[in-house]
Amino acid sequence: MADFIYQEPFPVGEDKTKYRLLTKEYVKVVECDGRKILKVDPKGLELLSKEAYADVSFYLRSAHLEKLRNILEDPEATDNDKFVAYTMLLNQVVSAEGELPTCQDTGTAICIGHKGEDVWTGADDAECIARGVYETYKDRNLRYSQVVPFTMTDEKNSGTNLPAQIDIYGGKPGMEYEFLFITKGGGSANKTFLYQQTKALLNEESLTKFIQQHIFDLGTSACPPYHLAICIGGTSAEMCLSTVKKASAGYLDELPTSGNEGGRCFRDLEWEEKVLKICRESGVGAQFGGKYLVHDVRVIRAPRHAASCPVAIGVSCSADRNIKAKITPEGIFLEELEKNPARFLPAEAPSMSPAVDIDLDEGMDKVRAILTKYPIKTRLNLRGTLIVARDIAHARIKQMLDEGKPMPEYFKKHPVYYAGPAKTPQGMASGSFGPTTAGRMDPYVDLFQSQGGSLVMVAKGNRSQQVTDACRKHGGFYLGSIGGPAAILAKNSIKSVEVVDFPELGMEAVRKIYVENFPAFIIVDDKGNDFFADFKH
Repeated sequence: MADFIYQEPFPVGEDKTKYRLLTKEYVKVVECDGRKILKVDPKGLELLSKEAYADVSFYLRSAHLEKLRNILEDPEATDNDKFVAYTMLLNQVVSAEGELPTCQDTGTAICIGHKGEDVWTGADDAECIARGVYETYKDRNLRYSQVVPFTMTDEKNSGTNLPAQIDIYGGKPGMEYEFLFITKGGGSANKTFLYQQTKALLNEESLTKFIQQHIFDLGTSACPPYHLAICIGGTSAEMCLSTVKKASAGYLDELPTSGNEGGRCFRDLEWEEKVLKICRESGVGAQFGGKYLVHDVRVIRAPRHAASCPVAIGVSCSADRNIKAKITPEGIFLEELEKNPARFLPAEAPSMSPAVDIDLDEGMDKVRAILTKYPIKTRLNLRGTLIVARDIAHARIKQMLDEGKPMPEYFKKHPVYYAGPAKTPQGMASGSFGPTTAGRMDPYVDLFQSQGGSLVMVAKGNRSQQVTDACRKHGGFYLGSIGGPAAILAKNSIKSVEVVDFPELGMEAVRKIYVENFPAFIIVDDKGNDFFADFKH
């Protein structure tokens, strides 16, 4: 039997993060039983949590914005790649004003903490962090997305965006408390996958084929370009999945690049380049065809049980909302995010072919007669009235049809936009109001179109074959809106918002909105063409 070796599973190297001092208050060093202890006032935890979730909702990392700028300078990027990247940069300029959050899905609040054994708070740390979440979502123009159950089938919105997911780990020596704060929207959370594999996967040919196949499971519903993470191995399924979440947030960037006899996790730089090449050559691009499905890739290799080989794939989306923090004897520190995103904009907008103008108020028949003239991937510029409805509203309308009631006229008269807004800032027509994932509404499309509704749909991401079949049968269209830039849509495109049905549903109520200069792309047409068909398996 080999000698005992303890190996830290994730031996992350030097922290190169640039921090800003939040405050020197709430911390002091005391002596107890001959050792120094860092005492942290619980109010300091509340403040840190509140500020972290506020910052990450409106600001992003400079490195992320620089990658968007790089797309604009790449001669191999398609017009659609560049249009998406440029729109995302413009969106961040709007968001950095501090009123309209980057994305309307302001996410589940997630906190991962590592507490040194010489840090004392004298409180329930998770409760303090949760109170900071509560205060930020109460005071800022964010959206409440958390749904709490009362029975297996009865649930409602919590109205606070609580509960948060808070995981605090302890045991390490020292007087430092480290944090990773994340706001994870439904789109990117839903694109986290676990595949239970075996040793047979661990050769170059099999692993390459596996990644080529499963990279398309991501689709575009989570708003690319992505920061893609893959973990191969893991002492358990949950360790594998947790590693992917941290890696996609850049939290494991300073891992070593080779393994050892102790079983440390490491980054495989060679496979990162291979996976990046696969993504570049996929053709999916930044949502509507091109090169930039991903910004970058992290591949983590981990130890495993001999009978298991879990593989996890996940992403951090275009709203790359991750922020690190720490509490030390010197004070409370928060990662410095980019407050001046305008510096990443080019002097001139990128040159692109013009979009096709569509007046949505000319009537559904005329709108469809115009759309049928253009191929998939055509960029559009929408003006006119949209009906906004998402999951619960669709379920209610289906129930009405099942009970023999007619399809509401608004669903037949106007295109439907799948979305749910954040809170509206004072003096504005709308809060951040980007599209939600189209695929969740796929089961309703054939029925609704047969009743004269949903004949033109606007949302984000790829859809299933049943939607393509329904559009071919009923003469419908699915238009893809850019996933991610919700702030600029609210500021520049959405001119009025009116609740027209189910007001008790809050952000899921049916709304009527008037839009101008609203960008979209033809994804599925009335002839059975689907932009994503080549990528489906």
